Amino acid sequence: MLKKLVNIIVLIPVGVILIVLSVANRQSVTLALNPFRPEDSVLSVSAPFFVFLFLAVVVGLILGAAATWFSQGKYRRRARTEATEALKWHREAEKHRSQAEKLATQATLAAPQN
Repeated sequence: MLKKLVNIIVLIPVGVILIVLSVANRQSVTLALNPFRPEDSVLSVSAPFFVFLFLAVVVGLILGAAATWFSQGKYRRRARTEATEALKWHREAEKHRSQAEKLATQATLAAPQN
């Protein structure tokens, strides 16, 4: 319920802002990728301005996510190493527990009966 409420509180205003931004910036602009001859149509793209804005936001999100993912690599590696080590110690404890149970049953069987 809380997640749904947060989604409504966050996503509805973001959606309204995106719609207003799209309507306000719908004039067509040309992005020229050739700095020496901007009139060259081979390396230029014409689209509404909000498309370029949205693409810039998406590229920024992807680059930010990639930077975060790479910077957290050492923590993921440490978590994998510690999980492997924990599994090893868990197996070791289980082995010792089974050996202790085996010894306990042998001790009770070998104990003299009065």
